[in-house]
Amino acid sequence: MAPPAPPPSRVFAELDLAPSPAPEGRVEPPALPGREVHVSGSAELSARPDRARVSLRLGSRKEAAAAARSSVSRRLQYIAHSARLHGVPEENMTVTEDFSRVENTYQMEAEVCMIFSDFGKMQNVCNLLIEKLGTSVTINPPHFYHTPEAIDTLRRQVCVTAVGNTRQKAQEVCRLFGQALGKPLLIKEEETKEWGGHIDGHLLHSADSETLQERIQNATAYASCRVFAVFEIKGKENRRNKLL
Repeated sequence: MAPPAPPPSRVFAELDLAPSPAPEGRVEPPALPGREVHVSGSAELSARPDRARVSLRLGSRKEAAAAARSSVSRRLQYIAHSARLHGVPEENMTVTEDFSRVENTYQMEAEVCMIFSDFGKMQNVCNLLIEKLGTSVTINPPHFYHTPEAIDTLRRQVCVTAVGNTRQKAQEVCRLFGQALGKPLLIKEEETKEWGGHIDGHLLHSADSETLQERIQNATAYASCRVFAVFEIKGKENRRNKLL
């Protein structure tokens, strides 16, 4: 039995001594006179979630409507006061209330949603409310997610990093052959990928047993980018400048 064929080699850099036609399927501008180095490079980055949403539920059932409202209202005031003391702005806190009659009693229910950008502050607020209000309030596990601005920043950073890696690779190839790298003639994004992460409004059910760090890790977003670049080769590397 013949031995298996070796895997095909992958070209990551190519030195052109003269202009060459563009590979089939790739549209490129006409090559400029002179020598070129063709390089491919990539990068992969991650971004932890930059927001967390915490929802709290509380309620009361009393024979008198005023008593049910008062019981919930006092706790809502305490929750809002505690959040403000920890720097949670009003626009990051929403309250919804539902009042109904159940049999011969009145039921008042409320839900408070708070959005945090500081996860340490979030923990402090939740711990305080559990300590002071106990079982009269139910605090759901936080939902971590990314704002659109955070995802856009990740996309830009991974592309810029891929271009930087590609230029560094071209520089190393040129130095290997005693050449000096010139200006870029072409930089083309060939492939981008994104995976993981949560977006606002996309709620996923996770196990209550997960730790805070596990929830943050599961909500981390990833992005990769691969670019193709053509750089001009200026000529022999100036060894005097290299030593200086």
